[in-house]
Amino acid sequence: MNKYEVLYILDAKLDDAAKDAACEKYGALVKELGGEVESVDKWGVKKFAYPIDAKTEGFYALMNFSSAPEFPAELERRMRIDENVVRYMVVRK
Repeated sequence: MNKYEVLYILDAKLDDAAKDAACEKYGALVKELGGEVESVDKWGVKKFAYPIDAKTEGFYALMNFSSAPEFPAELERRMRIDENVVRYMVVRK
């Protein structure tokens, strides 16, 4: 199992319950597919350096996890189709 971190930005207009649900959803996905979540750090709402899709701020969250090498592709696929995720980046540590 490899160690990874994913930084993702959610739409800032979501309410707190929806933001927490999205963070829980991705944590549960890691566990469901045989990985282990080490930590989830919610950075909060921050202003963008430039507008992204006519949005000027977003909710940042950083999740550290370990999983099989095939899992990050599935995580990226699911984040790509989630309309609440503005940007994401998965990095192997």
